[in-house]
Amino acid sequence: MDVIRRIAEELGVHEKQVQAAVALLDEGATVPFIARYRKELTGGLDDTQLRMLETRLIYLRELNERRDTILASIREQGKLTPELEQGILAADNKTHLEDLYLPYKPKRRTKAQIAREAGLEPLADAILSDPSLNPQLRAADFVDAGKGVADESAALEGARQILMERFAEDAALTHELRERLWQDGWLMSKVVPGKEQEGAKFRDYFDYEEAIARIPSHRALALLRGRNEDILQVTFKPGQDEEAAHAWAKGRVALASGVGERGRAADAWLLDVVHYTWRVKLLTRIDLDLRNRLKEAAEADAIRVFAANLKDLLLAAPGGRRVTMGLDPGIRTGVKLAIVDETGKLLETATIYPHQPRNQWDESIAVMERLARRHGVNIISIGNGTASRETDQLTADLMKRHPDLNLTRIVVSEAGASVYSASELAAHEFPDLDVSLRGAVSIARRLQDPLAELVKIDPKSIGVGQYQHDVNQYELARSLDAVVEDCVNAVGVDVNTASVSLLRYVSGLTQSVGQNIVDYRNQHGPFTRREQLRQVSRLGGKTFELAAGFLRIMDGENPLDASAVHPEAYPVVQRIVASTAQDVRSLIGNSAFLRSVNAAQFVDEQFGLPTVTDILNELEKPGRDPRPEFKTARFKLGVEKITDLKSGMHLEGVVTNVADFGAFVDIGVHQDGLVHISHLADRFVKNPREVVKTGDTVNVRVLEVDVPRQRISLTMKRESDGEEVKTAAAKPAARDNHAPAGKKRDARPRQQEAAAPGAMASALAKALGK
Repeated sequence: MDVIRRIAEELGVHEKQVQAAVALLDEGATVPFIARYRKELTGGLDDTQLRMLETRLIYLRELNERRDTILASIREQGKLTPELEQGILAADNKTHLEDLYLPYKPKRRTKAQIAREAGLEPLADAILSDPSLNPQLRAADFVDAGKGVADESAALEGARQILMERFAEDAALTHELRERLWQDGWLMSKVVPGKEQEGAKFRDYFDYEEAIARIPSHRALALLRGRNEDILQVTFKPGQDEEAAHAWAKGRVALASGVGERGRAADAWLLDVVHYTWRVKLLTRIDLDLRNRLKEAAEADAIRVFAANLKDLLLAAPGGRRVTMGLDPGIRTGVKLAIVDETGKLLETATIYPHQPRNQWDESIAVMERLARRHGVNIISIGNGTASRETDQLTADLMKRHPDLNLTRIVVSEAGASVYSASELAAHEFPDLDVSLRGAVSIARRLQDPLAELVKIDPKSIGVGQYQHDVNQYELARSLDAVVEDCVNAVGVDVNTASVSLLRYVSGLTQSVGQNIVDYRNQHGPFTRREQLRQVSRLGGKTFELAAGFLRIMDGENPLDASAVHPEAYPVVQRIVASTAQDVRSLIGNSAFLRSVNAAQFVDEQFGLPTVTDILNELEKPGRDPRPEFKTARFKLGVEKITDLKSGMHLEGVVTNVADFGAFVDIGVHQDGLVHISHLADRFVKNPREVVKTGDTVNVRVLEVDVPRQRISLTMKRESDGEEVKTAAAKPAARDNHAPAGKKRDARPRQQEAAAPGAMASALAKALGK
């Protein structure tokens, strides 16, 4: 198969573009590097196209490798015909390829193989080729006790096994049946008797059926989980009219095998073989194939949803360089407090006990006030777990009593904080700090820069996924790593403050090279120019080429080092500067002049128009941060637990997760509410991400509250009086509510004012205004 041509067709681009991208990838270039700095070579393929290209390249190369292995195996057996070879070469997916290989694939000793060894294949061939023969009479010639064929019945059973295997290995027939059953088949589930209470969360699937091709990913994964937990019995039927579907399938097997009822002696016996071929061989295999197909499609969709939510979370707006107090709320164990400086360096920690049972409210405020003054705290970051709302009230009281501190408080998601606290990375970073206090440090830092802090946590633990522990873990990790890599490189990294965890995602860098950069920085002081990176151990020319454009040096010797302009393109900037009477520093940010520059004038053999245009845009706004500002949500006073909710209540919340069936919204009651896709807007919504994304601050109206099942249904639709509600609610389509994404994350119930991740800009502006 011509891999380049196939990918070009799938992406709808020219083969030369794909060829160039593949060559760059094979040379070790990363997707972010190719997308940003090699546009001329790829014809401007963007990072999304390049990720698709990379994925398909891996699959199609694996397909070709498997094809070569299969051809070699069949050729070695001496059974490779020109027609078979042509079919194998034309196979465009792994399933079809394996169908073609099945008759020639080395197997364990099957019943058919045992029958062949007993010399019964001539009997099978004779009856199939001449159905006028009497099977019983013909079988008598093959009775041989020495070969294990005791009588005519044993001989016919052996012949039947041979024909069943032969009929079932017809690749064209298998493909036809599989595709028809994918369109017509149904999946059904029943609760395992006696598991009704244990499996209450799967109640919607206790008596359920749906066309297999129409089952959305979240329901498919719920069914699979219920089956794996022995709560559900999941069965497949080939059509809504099961009897008619079986009859059609057996008819196709008979037609493909040349069998039919024409009044001949062997017709009944051959039709019986067809029956068992369908029921025992083909249906069993196709049932398994279709379940796997459903599972793979559902997993791919779940991974896609997870990746999209993770991207939104990682690209949330940073709070910036401010001295920050992080509070990890708790009740009995106290509120953990950590103060970090502008760069995230830990300054001091403490534990306060404002809540039950100690109720040291005033003493806690005194500790917070003293530490805030000592370190010049600007902002307080509050984790949104247990006791978050109570801790927010404590902070509000602090600000009321001491207005001269000019503090701003913001609630942030603490998902994954406990995972980080107990990690090897946290232990290395804070070897002498109690595990419980490390979480407060993370909460403070994720307000300053969510991306820089969240890269330290396994993406699966961040809490924005859909059945993330049920899907293919390799594919999930590969997809999420790609998302993190794209986000880190889209934002860029300050090489003088970045952690190893952040540096390892920079294009071209590895964990060890990132550590070498930090070690060099600690030994020699901050980098003052990009060229110094070449002095870092194991950071050679190729690595420098891939990484330099994404590593920023703020306030360095060369102002271009703080921008996304790659060092290799500095000569272009020098030519632009030479054409003016200005220097580089006065040129940067001069929008009026830069927009008047004719980019084509500076195009040469190495740098084309796309690159020169990018350079001018970067000079206009150097080091621009693609992350948006965000608006913090305020939860309604007096609404702190699910029993406080009433139908029709209007609330503000934060989107914590977006799934195919809707969006989960934190409204400050320990349990996220669901805005079903049908309630996201007054219009039809095909994809929830058209309306909302993770981190959005939204207004919702309560539709229904199911306290025993801990389910909250919300809506964004207009009310009858025409009032518009900007967030959506979940109709009681309980099937859809199984996604664990809306449940507790990180084993710490969400309870408080949850600011959308990175949504600090509004609060910061107010703080600075003070």
